[in-house]
Amino acid sequence: MRAMRPHPRPARAAAALAALPLLLSGAPRAVAADGPVRLPVVRTELAADEECADASDRTARNEPWTRGALGLSRAWQHARGAGVTVAVVDTGVGTSVPALSGRVTAAGDADVDCVGHGSFAAGLIAAAPAEGVGAAGVAPQARILAVRGTDERGATTPGQLADGIRAAADGGARVIYVGRALPEGKKELTAAVAHATRRDALVVAPFAPDALPGGPDAAAPRWYWPGAVPEVLSVRDYGPGGGRPADAPTALATDLAAPGDSVVSNGPEGSGHYLGSGASLAAAHVAGAAALVRARHPDLTAAEVSRRLTATAYPALPPRLDTYAALTTLLPDTVGATPRQPLAHLPPDPSTAPRERAVVIAAAGGGLVLLVAAGIAVIPRGRARGWRAAER
Repeated sequence: MRAMRPHPRPARAAAALAALPLLLSGAPRAVAADGPVRLPVVRTELAADEECADASDRTARNEPWTRGALGLSRAWQHARGAGVTVAVVDTGVGTSVPALSGRVTAAGDADVDCVGHGSFAAGLIAAAPAEGVGAAGVAPQARILAVRGTDERGATTPGQLADGIRAAADGGARVIYVGRALPEGKKELTAAVAHATRRDALVVAPFAPDALPGGPDAAAPRWYWPGAVPEVLSVRDYGPGGGRPADAPTALATDLAAPGDSVVSNGPEGSGHYLGSGASLAAAHVAGAAALVRARHPDLTAAEVSRRLTATAYPALPPRLDTYAALTTLLPDTVGATPRQPLAHLPPDPSTAPRERAVVIAAAGGGLVLLVAAGIAVIPRGRARGWRAAER
């Protein structure tokens, strides 16, 4: 298990600034027009005395590295998530975000997002492309069901997450994104995932928290929930260079890896952008990919969608999400089966009856011709002799 990162992560955020050439829009202080800019960093939890996150005054003009890594331009030729609802079980989702306009439904008070993490994740899943804006979600036509899985400041318990998963499944979500990973709660969260599975909803969650209290040297539990539940598609993050961050965990098994470091998305309101890193954000990308698969292949079950995402992933340890391949690859129907060509069917031997009839007809015709020829030769001679026998 990896040593987890303290929260917030200034070193990771600083590295991200150099990795993403995002142009500043409307910043209150002077910045080089063609240089990298500082985006505010999204948080997973706020202290009691911290102010709520608000709209960012900075816009990412250029495409983040994640769009190319996810192959969205090719994937969107086949699906954009229309008709699929993705639940975001997190800190809430702001309903005034232009990139999500008209596509967010909130359960209870989940339309208020003080922390901003749920809105950020919802943007990674479903933010619509816009002219002059580089950031966009994986499934830009999917709908978002906001479900509160934390308290107002982002703290959570197994019971809160379990209730959120159940509410999301009962609300008709076909994909359920869970933005947290907890070291306890196996019983409650396993039962909640089973409830979602019975309703054919695919649960996607980070394999471990984005940050571990106590710093990078703190001992980490062996399992985190709900990511450790077998039916859950658990996800870890990788960065712009394609590798894991230096402080990434290594011990826990996970199903998929997806872009999760130095990623850009919207805040809880407005059209500006935030910057973030962590497995929870990688899981949001996978939830968006699951929405694309469910839109293109609506007859697949949740388990089949999960299998398609993992079976078509780029071979690595762990496998890396390949959104385009998940939409277009032809897979055998049976798990573990190999594609087989259909058996060749040879036509039956032709019947001999027509040939036999032809032989009989030809023989009869030949005999008739001989009889006629003989008659032509014999009859005139017989008449000439008065039908008398020839003399010897």
